[in-house]
Amino acid sequence: MRIYDYIKITALLIFNFNFFLAQTYPPPAGQIGSTAIHKDSSVFINWVRDCKINRGYQDVSNTALGLVNAGDSSMVLGHAGLNGVASLGDGGNAICTFQFPIKNETGFDFAVFENSFDDSFLELAFVEVSSDGLNFVRFPSHSLTDTLQQTDTFGYTDATKINNLAGKYRGIYGTPFDLQELATNTLVNINAVTHVKIIDVIGSVNRLYAARDSHNNMINDPWPTPFPNGGFDLDAIGVIHQNLNLSLAENKLEQSIQLFPNPTNKGDNIYIISSETIKNITLFNFSGDKILTCSQNIFSTSELSSGIYFIKITTNTGCIAKKITIL
Repeated sequence: MRIYDYIKITALLIFNFNFFLAQTYPPPAGQIGSTAIHKDSSVFINWVRDCKINRGYQDVSNTALGLVNAGDSSMVLGHAGLNGVASLGDGGNAICTFQFPIKNETGFDFAVFENSFDDSFLELAFVEVSSDGLNFVRFPSHSLTDTLQQTDTFGYTDATKINNLAGKYRGIYGTPFDLQELATNTLVNINAVTHVKIIDVIGSVNRLYAARDSHNNMINDPWPTPFPNGGFDLDAIGVIHQNLNLSLAENKLEQSIQLFPNPTNKGDNIYIISSETIKNITLFNFSGDKILTCSQNIFSTSELSSGIYFIKITTNTGCIAKKITIL
């Protein structure tokens, strides 16, 4: 290799490295260029109606401490900053639903609220959306945080190094998301988002536990947080754009199909009562794994474990997902 070529390649590598270091995202709330939205902003037209929480450990590297237990799902409902928060713990998640589907319009479509007490103590979470409660699509996230040294339990995180992760902003300021970013993904209808899933980021730089962004970078945030209120603390999700027209059609289909009994005892049959012709029925567990597929309007729960399931029912006019609880 000629000296000139060596110098040119070295210069290019240095430029790219410096560009990587210099790349930044919007700053904390209140600063010029921030995308943070205050909880009392008039852009919010609705909030979470229902929420299911799957707790994570206080410390995934020391499971003997048990699961987090601070707050409950009722605290995620309604307006941000009013009802307290629900802690998710290491890798825990919350699945939230709404009165009407969220839809894509110009700008941001919803925002997620955490309860950080300042602009630098940031507990982060992935955000996923679904149009049926079964197939979830994750927003592409990016973390440029330093991963050479672990951010300690009450350590500092630079908001300008974080993109598309909930918890980027302090309490009462929502981190917004734009559904247009998912427009090319066929697994979700960005004009009919019915579920939003918030998944705690395990901010460890230990490769055994580390969470990674969409570029496969480890995400470094305060860890461990070995407390009953550890991990991401979900306050609320504010809706900016909602689809009223689609909801009316879905409500009509929803009302035409009933499950009985629900909840049901393990071993009993579940009957699907429908005024429309059923083409296909698919049952999923809470994790989204397919359990069975059939076209009959009755199935047994004798082979199923107690817990929450989702059933996707397809008719000639559309499809809906309903929740089933087996006791």
